[in-house]
Amino acid sequence: AVTGVSGSGKSSLVSGILAPVLQRHLHNADTVPGKHRELKGLEYTDKAIIIDQSPIGRTPRSNPATYTKVFDEIRSLFSKTTLAKERGYTPGTFSFNVKGGRCESCKGAGSIKLEMNFLPDVWITCDICNGKRYTRECLEVTWKGKNIHEILQMPIGEAVEFFSNHRKIFRTLDTLRLVGLSYVRLGQPATTLSGGEAQRVKLASELRRPPTKHTVYILDEPTTGLSFSDVQLLIEVLLELRTKGHTVIVIEHHLDVVKSADWVIDLGPEGGERGGMILVEGTPEDIAACEESFTGQFLAKMLP
Repeated sequence: AVTGVSGSGKSSLVSGILAPVLQRHLHNADTVPGKHRELKGLEYTDKAIIIDQSPIGRTPRSNPATYTKVFDEIRSLFSKTTLAKERGYTPGTFSFNVKGGRCESCKGAGSIKLEMNFLPDVWITCDICNGKRYTRECLEVTWKGKNIHEILQMPIGEAVEFFSNHRKIFRTLDTLRLVGLSYVRLGQPATTLSGGEAQRVKLASELRRPPTKHTVYILDEPTTGLSFSDVQLLIEVLLELRTKGHTVIVIEHHLDVVKSADWVIDLGPEGGERGGMILVEGTPEDIAACEESFTGQFLAKMLP
């Protein structure tokens, strides 16, 4: 874990130098790292996954179901129902991005964009499909008593139980639940997800296909907006990755995450001009023993 007060240089070190160097070295990415002399140990890593807080999509068409590809499986499931076969529906019919079963008035978005010349664009609910995205005929097809719109409206926690007998769908939904997203709807527009939620959707998307090679995961404050119980779930997911032999580097203020880390690098002593120095590094116990470290002072109260 990389810790320190705001402005102490955590993001500059991890997101500005370490992440671009890894991407450049391992994936030939066109990234420009910040100033540094050298980076040792690159030969021990096979893959780098940088999970930041940027949105998973910029329009209401993108949602957790489409981002994690679980929607492809759900559409395939609907196309195999008796009514869908009778009508000759394909998985594409249940997509709201192509012509077929979608509402053509809003082009499957469920809402229509009103452009306000000098103000931000406003999205209003489509009055033809009432925000349901699909035609009436398409919504007549049901699986286990629910149509495709009702599935998209389901919270992830409920969908995990609903699809418990379908191994592939269940595995992806379960990883979303494990990172603390039970309350988010499957079809919740990406534009309404917070930075922390978007980051956890990306994390779940990576976790559903567990890597075999040694992978470095870089996360920037993944606990943003999480309740205590959800933080615990997230810590368990990160520890599981570590147990499988991968490396997890987290920029974090949350002390529960910091005390669970194997190694902590604390930057400081202050923010801005007075930051950028490594105050102390070591186990959480070593950090707690350092009197100059603000992180250490608070961490000492939490450690037994």
